[in-house]
Amino acid sequence: MTDNILIIHSRDNVAVALRTLDVGDFAVAKGMEGFPALEEIPASHKIALRDILKGEEIIKYGEIVAVSTRDIKKGEWVHTHNLESKRWKK
Repeated sequence: MTDNILIIHSRDNVAVALRTLDVGDFAVAKGMEGFPALEEIPASHKIALRDILKGEEIIKYGEIVAVSTRDIKKGEWVHTHNLESKRWKK
């Protein structure tokens, strides 16, 4: 199977979809066993690499980028509907 997600850092709990993943498509990256996408994941968007609990930090680039606002299952789309950004705000 061809890689269709990118894990940027070993600490990350999300990966980036390299193409749109349809429901049931297996998310695959080097060095890991694939798992099904539970919903459509648009290209360049985040997919959960494992279950993430409400209030848990979202890690991308090895850094905290957000906090989940609800439980997120492995294979779900991780986006503004289920996270709160932790980017610096003025």
